[in-house]
Amino acid sequence: MKFNSFLPYLLTMAAVTYLVRAVPLVAIKKKIENKFLLSFLYYMPYAVLSVMTVPAVFFATQHIVTAAAGVVVALVLAYFKRGLLTVAIGASGAVFLTELIVARLG
Repeated sequence: MKFNSFLPYLLTMAAVTYLVRAVPLVAIKKKIENKFLLSFLYYMPYAVLSVMTVPAVFFATQHIVTAAAGVVVALVLAYFKRGLLTVAIGASGAVFLTELIVARLG
């Protein structure tokens, strides 16, 4: 693909990204006091991250069972307030061991 044919797409994407971020800053001058809107804006990053991450987790392994094992281990470790590295290693280890078991059985 030539750069000249790519340039309009790049400029459009840059303009849309800039406008989506700049318009709220320019349009809203005073502090937001609506409790519903504040709550909505507070939880929005977590909701978006979850929507992007959770489906990918279940399709990242060979079998849905191994993915589910990793998710369960990650949730249990996170519930007991373990660190991010511990949760990641525990979930990866659970997926690895479950993949070995599934490979032996199947």
